[in-house]
Amino acid sequence: MMLADDPRLSAHAARWWTKRPDGRIECRLCPRYCKLQNGQKGFCFVRQRTGDEMVLSTYGRSSGFCIDPIEKKPLNHFLPGTSVLSFGTAGCNLGCRFCQNWDISKAREFDRLTDAASPELIANTARRLGCRSVAFTYNDPVIFAEYAIDVAKACREREVRTVAVTAGYITDEARPEFFQAMDAANVDLKGFTKEFYERLCFARLQPVLDTLVYLRRETDVWLEVTTLLIPGQNDGSDEIERASDWFAANLGPDVPWHFTAFHPDFRMLGVPPTPSATLNRARDIARSKGLKYVYTGNVFSRAGGSTWCPSCGALLIERQGYELGSYTLERNRCSACGCAIAGRFESHPGTWGARREPVRLS
Repeated sequence: MMLADDPRLSAHAARWWTKRPDGRIECRLCPRYCKLQNGQKGFCFVRQRTGDEMVLSTYGRSSGFCIDPIEKKPLNHFLPGTSVLSFGTAGCNLGCRFCQNWDISKAREFDRLTDAASPELIANTARRLGCRSVAFTYNDPVIFAEYAIDVAKACREREVRTVAVTAGYITDEARPEFFQAMDAANVDLKGFTKEFYERLCFARLQPVLDTLVYLRRETDVWLEVTTLLIPGQNDGSDEIERASDWFAANLGPDVPWHFTAFHPDFRMLGVPPTPSATLNRARDIARSKGLKYVYTGNVFSRAGGSTWCPSCGALLIERQGYELGSYTLERNRCSACGCAIAGRFESHPGTWGARREPVRLS
């Protein structure tokens, strides 16, 4: 079968839009509410008005597939050690000046979308390759929600889990159906001030907080959170303390939080990399607020990368980068004291390791 001949793998009817009295179409998928004349594209560049409807121009098209360790998403409490088939498309509904995947998320030329695959092919490939899950990542799956949901449905039929790696910038209207299809999510909380989001992301903070609260309180989706700490921008102790207080009050102590190191990229090449001391300070602050599972990433740290029992302090899952070492969990309990550990664990961890293997589906 030539995938390029599949009629679904092209412009696809989009959802979550309405016709305005002035004749424009308003996209209601993300909080930008882009208002489009015929032929115009939204901020994300992949949702476009064509005639009297909106289409998703990247349905069935990918910037590439790769098998990753699940810890790279990062998810530390969701099927540890297993492999995940990862892919993204093009475009993004945020405009982060520090984007670490800017060559994909800021792409405006679809010649980057070199691989094509139907939802069924993705799900079947994941199962054939032994991947326990499929991750929508590299760029934000919210903007290709129709495709992500269809892939998730095909995966669920084959007992393959799905993971959304997202900035959480989605409307109340679209949020329930999108996350109902997912088994796990890592939400990128980029900062904790309105000014940071407006100046460096061209977005707003509140919709992201709303998504986090929704996921924690109204779904069974396994949730972890990531914050990229950028020197001089969102790494101050006061901001991290306020974020930690909000996190504890609204998400509770059991949601894992990853503080990760920035490296100079995209429009912020003049900003230095994040020192390890900054990550350790943020971890200490969050833990002092009662958060049980706080991690550091993008740097080598056995202490900050491993999972420790919040009750007795025993080492439960040792991590050297993305490689698992000692593993003393008994399903979801500490083998030393019996404390229940929040997460989605099985009787044995996976054995994928730190490998990264590109895959061509077409």
